[in-house]
Amino acid sequence: MPLTVVVGGFYGDEGKGKIVSYVAVNDEVDIGVRGGVGPNAGHTVVYKGTKYKLRQIPAAFVEEKAKLLIGAGVLVDPEVFFRELRETGTEGRTFIDRNCGIISTRHIEMDRSSPHLKKTIATTGTGTGPANADRAHRRLKYAKDIPELVKYTADVPRLLNGVLDEGRRVLLEGTQGTFLSLFHTDAYPYCTSKDVTASAICSDVGVGPTKVDDVLVVFKSYVTRVGRGPLRDEYSRQEAENLGVLEVATVTGRTRRSAPFDYDLAKRAIELNGGTQIAVTKIDITFPDAKGKRRFEELSSGARRFVSTIEDRLGVPVTLLGTGPETEHVIDLRDQKI
Repeated sequence: MPLTVVVGGFYGDEGKGKIVSYVAVNDEVDIGVRGGVGPNAGHTVVYKGTKYKLRQIPAAFVEEKAKLLIGAGVLVDPEVFFRELRETGTEGRTFIDRNCGIISTRHIEMDRSSPHLKKTIATTGTGTGPANADRAHRRLKYAKDIPELVKYTADVPRLLNGVLDEGRRVLLEGTQGTFLSLFHTDAYPYCTSKDVTASAICSDVGVGPTKVDDVLVVFKSYVTRVGRGPLRDEYSRQEAENLGVLEVATVTGRTRRSAPFDYDLAKRAIELNGGTQIAVTKIDITFPDAKGKRRFEELSSGARRFVSTIEDRLGVPVTLLGTGPETEHVIDLRDQKI
């Protein structure tokens, strides 16, 4: 820190919400800010026994002293925003950029009725793609145009840069994963409607690259993706069930496809994002005896070798390991490795 950017290294669903919530509380961040696409991405946080499924509010909300911001590059669905504001109890410390684009009912209807979007691409149906299309055509309404949102608006770049100039801590979370990027996907058109790599996330919130201290790329100990598109060495449904890696997506409720950890894909993600640190989540699924562990020495030899192999092949230190669903289920190696 002071500015750490957190992005997904595969196809989303890597556990960014868990990692962001841990870092936010452990490092006592001053600001948690969300970049990325919009409410088509879900981040799950399990904190003090309560599960939160977030699509708009930054996962850093668990740090009660942090101000929460949503960058101008993010689309906002007012209904989702206000619901999460109530669920997280963050009224008074959550603000959205005045230039955030607004998803309307019309956008949602277009997303869900379009044969191309719904059937061919298999989008989330949240209206995100049509809203971004309207934005490109310069006909999208912004937060400053919506009366009920005006009191929640702010100049997010001005706030962020001011805080960074004071040397305070900012945690910037992205959405989706590197290979759902509109620009850098390996599976166009089966991707999201904009770029979601670290550079784009910084642009979303209005901070320049010279302000970034670390880029933390989050990988799961195996690969998952929702919807269509290639997935190398994909498990059958039965194999996924047997391995305990069969999952359901936060936003859509669709079953995630799964495959073994892909070192080549991960290496590419580090390159595209300029990764300086790696977090690996759900190591307790691949190595069940890791569940709930808080010290690296408590892991099995197989789990430790897995981490070492990732570091050797990617050339970047693994600094955080997720060992369970709760925010505090993390092995933190940052003091040893950076």
